[in-house]
Amino acid sequence: MLTLILNVLWFILGGFAAGLAWLLGAAVLAITIVGLPWVPATARIGLFAFAPFGRHAVPRRAVSGRDDLGTGSMGAVLNVVWFVFAGWYIALAHVVIGIAQAITLIGIPFAVQHFKLAGLALAPVGKTIT
Repeated sequence: MLTLILNVLWFILGGFAAGLAWLLGAAVLAITIVGLPWVPATARIGLFAFAPFGRHAVPRRAVSGRDDLGTGSMGAVLNVVWFVFAGWYIALAHVVIGIAQAITLIGIPFAVQHFKLAGLALAPVGKTIT
């Protein structure tokens, strides 16, 4: 019940905007065609950003047990390119928002979620949400 309440508050107080921004980024990547390898990861994070409480990002290999696209050396290359061109400043934005929310006691649970999103923003390929 607490997870539901926190997810509703998150969605109303900024989760909708965060999820929409990630999905917009996925759409832009899809339009460019060059960005197609990152579309599934950014869309997955966008859906996660709508309601992150009670959910976790884990390596895809831990869930499927297989070496799918994104979990091997190709995933590492995609994550390095992502980090250089987009990941570090998206993560920085989530960290800044998280620090601002952590200043208040009531904002600490929301800050933790922004820190989770920051970690995902650094290397999103090869992760899945459970």
